[in-house]
Amino acid sequence: MSTPVHRAIAALPVPGEWTWQVVVRPRRRTLGIEVADDGGVLFAVPPDADPAAVAQAVRTRLPRLAREVRRRRTRPAEPVKELIGGTGFAYLGRRHRLKLLPPEEASRVRLHRGWLELPRPRTTDEGAHRIAQWYEVCGTRWLAGRLPSYASRVGLPTPRVEAGDLGPRWGALSQDGAITVHWAVLQLPPSLVDLVLVHELCHLRAAGHGAAFRREVRLVLPDADAREKQFAEVEPELWRGAVR
Repeated sequence: MSTPVHRAIAALPVPGEWTWQVVVRPRRRTLGIEVADDGGVLFAVPPDADPAAVAQAVRTRLPRLAREVRRRRTRPAEPVKELIGGTGFAYLGRRHRLKLLPPEEASRVRLHRGWLELPRPRTTDEGAHRIAQWYEVCGTRWLAGRLPSYASRVGLPTPRVEAGDLGPRWGALSQDGAITVHWAVLQLPPSLVDLVLVHELCHLRAAGHGAAFRREVRLVLPDADAREKQFAEVEPELWRGAVR
């Protein structure tokens, strides 16, 4: 359906091969841009969005958006793991090998002496689910300890934080200000987990990804550009639960 905002964006030099759409979200106050895994672009706008202002915001972000669309379209297939002894699983940048144990010897997933121990599951899907839950529990605890110092540097009270499954998104901010980081991010070194955490935290100061938001991130992480480049290189390799 064509709307004034849709027509305003269509008048921009948006590449013809892009697949994009505009959606109105009643709770939004500013423009939001989401890029799907297949490179499709979604422009989320508030009900009272000014078409000219939205078009100008999109115009300034087109170069960076084009790089992201290109990266998403050329990303490799999602990693798939085999749940067999010796398979590698990373946690906070350190690699651990999987050890399958008889149920009578282990009741939960845990790290022990360099191994990620998993009670032998009935199915591979069950095993993947239990490992993901382990990342969520450990990740939530780690993030909760990490966030207060960053919140203080931003000048905000410490919000609630947890690790969870966000599908294709690496971080999210709820309406009540709670932060969620995808459990798969906990496979990365702390410096890159911090990047996702600070990214969402700074959205409490500045909506969208414009100049004001970028300034907030750089006040907390002066090397954010280098971290973002490194994150973009390694995030396609993150395991998100696919098994065979």
